[in-house]
Amino acid sequence: MARSVLVVNGPNLNLLGSREPAVYGHSTLADIERELAQVAAGLGVALQTFQSNHEGGLIDRLHAARLDGTQFVIINAGALTHTSVALRDALAAVAIPFVEVHLSNVYRRERFRHRSLLADLAVGSIVGLGVAGYRLALEFAATYSLPPAAAPG
Repeated sequence: MARSVLVVNGPNLNLLGSREPAVYGHSTLADIERELAQVAAGLGVALQTFQSNHEGGLIDRLHAARLDGTQFVIINAGALTHTSVALRDALAAVAIPFVEVHLSNVYRRERFRHRSLLADLAVGSIVGLGVAGYRLALEFAATYSLPPAAAPG
């Protein structure tokens, strides 16, 4: 059975390619998703993608992932990384291993971006490597040793 990976993108990431290209690059979200689909096919990974500008939409999708067979999450929560206790709680509640990805190096930016409310729950974080960060996260997800399933009861 193929590993099932969900890529979740938060607010404003739908504007990639035109939003601050000096910071985020020229690739669009569609470009990133297309590349990830190709990499996933080569790795034998079943890939799903989701983007929302709404915190509740992201939380609802993570809740659904708990029941749809998702085994690993790659998340770029955008600015919600630094502000959303609710998103953090959703990631903790679903207990699906995840990697946090940021296109820019958040540690070379404004001080408020230096703190992630998600990082201590994450298996790992990839920051500042641009689009390659998603590919690296997907390659990692494909080989990550999943924890054993909880015993019924």
